[in-house]
Amino acid sequence: MFTKDGKAKDIKTPKIVQEVWHNGEWVNWNDARVHVMSHVLHYGSSVFEGIRCYSTKRGPAIFRLREHMQRLLNSAKIYRMDTDLSLDQLNEAAIELVNRGGLEQCYIRPIIFRSLDEERPAFGVNPFPNPLDCYIGAWDWGKYLGDEAIEQGVDVCVSTWNRLTPNSMPAMAKSGANYMNSQLIKMEALLNGYAEGIALDDRGFVSEGSGENIFVVAGGKVITPPLSSSILPGITRDSVIQIARELDIPVVETGIQRAALYVADEIFFSGTAAEITPIRSVDKIQIGTGRRGEITRRIQEVFFQITSGEREAPGPWLTYAREHKKQAEGSESNNGHHKAEIAEPKTSGAQPDTDPMATYRAVATD
Repeated sequence: MFTKDGKAKDIKTPKIVQEVWHNGEWVNWNDARVHVMSHVLHYGSSVFEGIRCYSTKRGPAIFRLREHMQRLLNSAKIYRMDTDLSLDQLNEAAIELVNRGGLEQCYIRPIIFRSLDEERPAFGVNPFPNPLDCYIGAWDWGKYLGDEAIEQGVDVCVSTWNRLTPNSMPAMAKSGANYMNSQLIKMEALLNGYAEGIALDDRGFVSEGSGENIFVVAGGKVITPPLSSSILPGITRDSVIQIARELDIPVVETGIQRAALYVADEIFFSGTAAEITPIRSVDKIQIGTGRRGEITRRIQEVFFQITSGEREAPGPWLTYAREHKKQAEGSESNNGHHKAEIAEPKTSGAQPDTDPMATYRAVATD
């Protein structure tokens, strides 16, 4: 639980994978270091991802690996980080990291940032003279908002801090700099006795949590803010939308007024860390019955069935690390250095809901 002043939390030290992938090589965790004058430390010039690897009967399975790594590369492109790393290279590195780590489940953190050329250091806001570094690490991370939150829900507040305007900082990029805004939202919530905060956009419409997308259930429909509300195009958000449609639950992307939160039947967060977490109160106003609602339960149940490998997903959402390694070894022995391919999600211009990356290309409207 959080302490009274909200500044600390009694948690166990996570199990950490003792190797880190760095620009194509493997280094020890303790050797993964950057110079204190690196550009990223002074100007926040980083983009990153959070990816969960779940324990299944078929071994560790990485959830929507390709989509997460594609978003990482998209974020880098937005910030003009011209990396030579390919999508396949990043995918293979993450899979090998899981296999090397030996954990049945873990949280994978790839990050690309502007470092420092120690022989020819460059300083100032201009990022171009600084080299890019990419690291991928992993650790065992439990339920982000607490184990009990999955069923009981969490108490949240509407933050006094707004989300950044789209033409100030690109919300579509998962950048380290954006998370200074998230920290303000999170700290304010903790210090006021809440588990999380909900930010509004610059127009006063609901945007998202400090690190989660948000869904409102009203009248049997699942409603979520559009991209135009300065939200991150969440991979878990996309998964929830696809699961809801599979369950024949109507999904609406539209602007949500703050007051609509108070009269909602159900509300829940979604995100890689938070997974699917119900919200039981907003600003001390009880939501529904004050615990997880029925539609939230149904979506949550299917989500965890999929991530545990017990239910078929709408697409190739799970990458089984150990099986992939065996396939790759078999391909190399039979075909020289040919590597086994990671299944690509099906895409179709006529059916954007089947394309996990369609949220990047869709024009969201209110």
